[in-house]
Amino acid sequence: MSADHGAWLQLPLVFLGAAVVAVPLARWLRLGSILGYLVAGLVVGPAVLGLVPESAAIAEVAELGVVLMLFLVGLELEPKRLWAMRRPIFGWGSVQLLGCAAALAALGLALGQPWRLTVVVSLGLAMSSTAVALAVLAERNLGRTTAGESILSVALLQDIAAIPVLALVPILAVSGAADNGDGKTWLAAAKAVSAIVVIIFGGRLLLRPALRWIARSKTPEIFTAAALLLVLGTAALMQAVGLSMALGAFLAGVLLAESEYRRELETDLEPFKGLLLGLFFIAVGMGLDLKAVAAQPGFVGGLLLALLSLKIIVLAVMAKAMKIPLVERPVFVMLLAPGGEFGFVVFQLALGNGMIDAAQNSALVASVALSLALTPLLLNGGDRLMSRRLARRGASKRTEAPPPPPSPIIIAGSGRYGQVVARMLRAGGLEATLLDHDAEAIESLRRFGWTVYYGDATRLDMLKTAGAATARILVVAIDDIAQSVEIAELAREHFPQLTVVARARNVQHYYQLHEAGVRHIERETFDAALMSARSVLELTGMEPHAARRQAMRFRHHNIEVLDRMVPLQGDEGALIAAAKLGRQQFEQLMAAEREAEEAQRRAQRGGWDRQDAADGKPG
Repeated sequence: MSADHGAWLQLPLVFLGAAVVAVPLARWLRLGSILGYLVAGLVVGPAVLGLVPESAAIAEVAELGVVLMLFLVGLELEPKRLWAMRRPIFGWGSVQLLGCAAALAALGLALGQPWRLTVVVSLGLAMSSTAVALAVLAERNLGRTTAGESILSVALLQDIAAIPVLALVPILAVSGAADNGDGKTWLAAAKAVSAIVVIIFGGRLLLRPALRWIARSKTPEIFTAAALLLVLGTAALMQAVGLSMALGAFLAGVLLAESEYRRELETDLEPFKGLLLGLFFIAVGMGLDLKAVAAQPGFVGGLLLALLSLKIIVLAVMAKAMKIPLVERPVFVMLLAPGGEFGFVVFQLALGNGMIDAAQNSALVASVALSLALTPLLLNGGDRLMSRRLARRGASKRTEAPPPPPSPIIIAGSGRYGQVVARMLRAGGLEATLLDHDAEAIESLRRFGWTVYYGDATRLDMLKTAGAATARILVVAIDDIAQSVEIAELAREHFPQLTVVARARNVQHYYQLHEAGVRHIERETFDAALMSARSVLELTGMEPHAARRQAMRFRHHNIEVLDRMVPLQGDEGALIAAAKLGRQQFEQLMAAEREAEEAQRRAQRGGWDRQDAADGKPG
């Protein structure tokens, strides 16, 4: 047996071990999972520990994470919605790419760099990271916001622009200029168009029948294999014609957005996307050459500063022109300001064509990788800056009267649930501070005089800004179960004086909140269902007061049973037995009350009969 038998286990062990240690640590420090993956890649890569040698194959496999992510994004966009986005994609997307490239090129020309080299490098640096942007949007649940859709539009334009940018590099290269007049560029363009046509019409005619046929086999693992085959096959087709693999996967996702298999595909591919996307960020971290940074720190630092500052200026102007809500502009600007993974490809191609040397390539790659690593810090800085700006703007609109004291009540989530709570509190003379990340809802609430903060309530700094350190009550009214539990745990750990009142979507959510220390929990549809039951009882002839009393009895009994079932989690048999026992007890209680009421009515009836007989009236 070979001495290398089992050596293949080294890479997955190193990758998984690094991720398991670095990512929870980064999340605990509130830096985000992306920075954790990048640092993990840097540590295990050749620049530090050298546990993983440099390999192009690793980066290629890691790119599948971006491919799967774009496929899942496509599944969320129906063709009609994508068509409605055509103007921001080709309009503002082009403005971002060409505007940032022009600003960077102007600086390069001012420094005396050759124009061909300046154009290529500027286009590579103008590209932003689709992977980082969409991962952060998903992490912060901002995909449906104005900024989130604008970022998606820009990212899609960059994927579409991949082939002309790559075709431009050898055209501008001195060594390759004579080899591009034979129609190869036109042939590549024809192949690209043909591949897109095949994906669109093939998806319309073949994909749904094929998935239907596979689903009839009733073999879940084969359907998962078919989903992976679909994504990888589309990506391979696009790669064969020189287009972005992610763009092909996105188109395939859009074609299936209206199909009945959309949710099944999302569920099957989500775990693969998360793992491979983490591998992609680890590969980016491995590509950070610390020796190149140490060899020319001034050049790398200056390039990084120019990259971020010029793109931030262009993007800030764009955000204002696009009328992105003020509170969402830091997300738009800070997610698109850093460089992107596509820049690595452009620089590698420029190196192969002799436009840049190895040292320049290392410096360019290092500056882009550092900009990606700084993304979480840029976001946090942008959030703090916007919070202070909004606070100043709110203060300028108030009169000269002394500011009101911080509200003792904070409501996390200003949706339909949170607004009902806030309105009822205000009617009772109590003011509440609201936290949300929906910019449109925030602007609307501000016009009605509410104190609202834009931000993610799962972040400790946002809770502090909203006054959690001095507040007495925190109402958790957000819809997402995982974030709701995370906020409750954060409050218990850092603000022990807070009493948490939480909304539970279902029984399992109730259990999780109870484990997090929350004792004031209301299930969101429970009381509405009781009101409907009261209406039904009244329609069957029951007196309104009796129907109300029965509903309240049921409510109290149900809560008692639920509290008794909390310690039984994990034991399905015990849970079922406890639920059955509680139901039987309530039915027996109601039956006993009905018998008592009937006996009381008979006794009253008998008394009336005797009185009527004494008065000489017929019974």
